[in-house]
Order: sequence, then C-alpha cells, then structure tokens
Amino acid sequence: MTDLDTSEEIVRPRRHRRRRRRRSRFGSFVAVFLSLVVVGGLIGGIYYGGSALLNSINGVFGDAEDYPGPGSGEVSVTIEEGASIRSMGATLFEAGVVASQDAFIEAADGNPQATSIQPGNYVLAREMRASDAVEALISGEGGQRVSLPEGYRVRQTVTRLAEESGFTEEELQAAIDAAALPEYAEGDPEGFLYPATYDLGGDTTPESLVAAMLDRFDRTAQQLGLLDGAAALNRTPLEVVTVASIVQREVSRPEDMPRVAEVIYNRLSGACQANGVPEQRLQMDSTVHYAVDDYSSVYTSPEMRQVDSPYNTYRVSGLPPGPIASPGDDALTAALNPANEGNCYFVAVNLETGETAFAVTAADHAANEELLRAYCRESDRC
Repeated sequence: MTDLDTSEEIVRPRRHRRRRRRRSRFGSFVAVFLSLVVVGGLIGGIYYGGSALLNSINGVFGDAEDYPGPGSGEVSVTIEEGASIRSMGATLFEAGVVASQDAFIEAADGNPQATSIQPGNYVLAREMRASDAVEALISGEGGQRVSLPEGYRVRQTVTRLAEESGFTEEELQAAIDAAALPEYAEGDPEGFLYPATYDLGGDTTPESLVAAMLDRFDRTAQQLGLLDGAAALNRTPLEVVTVASIVQREVSRPEDMPRVAEVIYNRLSGACQANGVPEQRLQMDSTVHYAVDDYSSVYTSPEMRQVDSPYNTYRVSGLPPGPIASPGDDALTAALNPANEGNCYFVAVNLETGETAFAVTAADHAANEELLRAYCRESDRC
C-alpha cells in the first residue's frame, strides 16, 4: 500500500503542472497579440496622422513637392494686402494651384521680382509649377485689374473698363456723371480719370473704381503742385491740364514733352506770330482728332480740319474748352515746366521711335517736314 499511495501522490502533481504550463503559453500568446495590435495602431497613427507634418518639413530634408505644370482649369485666389510670401504659398496650396507651400517659397526666393507681387484677385490654373505661379503673380497674369494708358478720352476709358471689369458702359458712365470732380474741372470729367492700374476684385463697384481714378489724379496734382504751378504760369489749373492733354496726345517720348508744351504756350502768347503762326492758332492734329472722334491715323485730312468745333484749333484760336485726354505724370510735369528754347513748330520725323524735330521758323519747320517725307518713302507707318 505504501508504494501505491506514493505513486498517486507523484502522478497528481505532474498533471497539475501540465495544466499550468498550457495556461501560461496561452497567456503569452494573447499578450504578444495585443502588443502587436497596439504597435500596429501606433504605426498607423504615426503614418496617417503625421503625414501632414512630414509633408510640411519635406522641403527641409529633400526637394519640396512641386507640380510639373503647366496646369489646367481655373481657380480664383485672393492675395491679401500685406501678405507675406509664406502666406501667399499657403493660399495657393489650399486653392490647389501649387503642390506645396515650400515649393512656392523656394520659387519666390529664387525670383528677385517676387517682392513686387501686388494684392488683388487672380484667376490661375490648377496644379501649376511653383515657378510659373510666381511669374503669373509678378506679371499680374490672371489678376483682376485694369490698366488705363495715358491719352485715353472718357469714351475710350469707359469702353476699356467695361471690357475688363464686367460692369456695363451705362453703369460706368452713370458713376462718372455722379462723381465729385475737382472744382476747377467745371463739371467735365475729361482729363481727370487718371491713367494707371486699378484693382477690380473684392468689393469694387463702378462708383469706387471711378473714385479711385479721381483720387489718383488729385494725389498727383498735389504732388506736382498743380494749383501753384498754374498760377506761376498765369494759367488756370484747367488750362494746364488741357495743355498737358494735348502734349500727351502729340508726342510719346518724355524728353519731347516740355518742348511741345513750350510750343503751345508760345503760340498762345502770340510769340510765334512773327514766325508764321496766325492768330494764336495751336494747329494741333490731336485736337481735331478729338473733335471728329477719329484716331485711325496720326494725321488729319483737309476735310477734318474744316470741322466746325471749338476743339478744331486749325480754325479756332486759343486753347480748346477743356482737356482732350487723360494726361500722365510726364505730360502734367511738362505742362507745368515747359522748355525755354523759343520753338514754334514740331513734327515727328520717325513714327517708329517717336523722334520729333523742333524749329523756331517756318523755313526750318519745312526742312523738318522733308525729313518726315523721306522717312515715309521708306516706311509703311505713314
């Protein structure tokens, strides 16, 4: 009995140990499985949740993500006043224009003209190469702005604005008619819609656009000292603006403008009468073009010069009733600071370069006109 009892006591503990060993292995398996799940979740979280961070610092550790271009479609973006290059990049990235903010920043850093990017609304392609997007903003490509050249009359200005802004000619003309003009304009907006580049986006209205043009004229007039300068010439501000408008239409080179202004003042004063200019006549083709509203040629025909109009300075002495176009800085400056050479005549002798010849006497002027005829025999611009 002793041996049997001993055998039972030995067998039972062995079975108990085998059962404990099985439970230990199962527990280890569960623990390993759960650990893998946790680690996998962490990896997935890092991969997906950290992708934005990895993309944002990609430019530090490698090339910033960029589209090959040229892009397609259209998207409107607004560059805010005072926006930094970094914020511009963020705006373009969010709009789908560039592949990454860093690509835009790198492209802008490599382009010295990027600092000239102007605020405003732009219409750009989607998925552009970053360097192309920078160039587009620099050039104003797609920007909702309008540029008005020097020498436009009101009618031409209204047409240009209507084409570029989406406002109708009627809306724009109504805004001009209702605008507050300088007192010396005597109720006529001609000559006072300043030629410059204006934003059309945002909250721009016909009224605010016209107000911006008039405000720009006023600021320029103050900077140039129009009121005091006119008084020094014994002229009214309106007369000086009228002279500037004729100068603007007659020549294109800034260096010629003070000389043309002197010819106008010399003719008005009667100083040129001894040199063959009758009755203080300006005899300017630009004023006739205004009278007949025909700008198809730089010349006027004999029929045009017979038109019955106070703007026909071939028939009427003195200045026309008001400006014939919107003058820019150079023309206004010239009208306030005419040359002092005694000239009574001028004629363009090269229509491509704008070269102009000046003369005191009618005989010298005739010789300059021959230079023009010689030019015209070789050029199709005449």
